[in-house]
Amino acid sequence: MTKNQAINKKDLDEITQSLIDEKSHLEKELEKIAVKNLDSNDDYNAKFVDVGNDESDSVSEVAQFSLDKSLEETLEKALRDVNKSLENIKSNKYGFCKYCKQAIDVARLKARPTSSSCVTCKTKLKSL
Repeated sequence: MTKNQAINKKDLDEITQSLIDEKSHLEKELEKIAVKNLDSNDDYNAKFVDVGNDESDSVSEVAQFSLDKSLEETLEKALRDVNKSLENIKSNKYGFCKYCKQAIDVARLKARPTSSSCVTCKTKLKSL
């Protein structure tokens, strides 16, 4: 930790635990609909569930796979964000805006632990 970082050890420990809990939750949700790619820590492939051989079964299978694939991609992105935040904590880079390099407000980090930008920079980016 550097002196100019606004987060203290107690807050960081709380946020770290929140990220660990979220990682566990995301991995459990992904396991329900996908198979983990052995070559990657946070890459999964949606399962294709075979429910039968007639035409209506095929339609159901494709529809379910499409839903699962979309959900898998959303969960994977969230898992990547969590893993990146945990990596940044370990390397003492957590809590700083990736654009302006200033400390991100602790309240923002507690509300959204995967935040990588301060409110000012995020607001500027959204207005572009």
